[in-house]
Amino acid sequence: MFYYVYILQSQKDKSLYIGYTSDLKKRFKQHNSGESQATMPFRPYKLLFYEAFLNRIDAKNREVYLKSGYGRKTINGLPKKYLKRD
Repeated sequence: MFYYVYILQSQKDKSLYIGYTSDLKKRFKQHNSGESQATMPFRPYKLLFYEAFLNRIDAKNREVYLKSGYGRKTINGLPKKYLKRD
């Protein structure tokens, strides 16, 4: 089983959401269908980026890092085509 860290971008206000899950397709559908309270007001979303991990602890640690100040710098270092905010 893989665990995924993912970055979503709101098509409504271009904000980013970072999370982790063991079922990326299902979780993405939940975000876009309004099943997640945290992301419901900013739907719809597009998937910008994801990484796969072999265990939950590594995925959770990566999620926490990406949500930190240093992690935000890492996100901003991704190719600009992923972070287009027009």
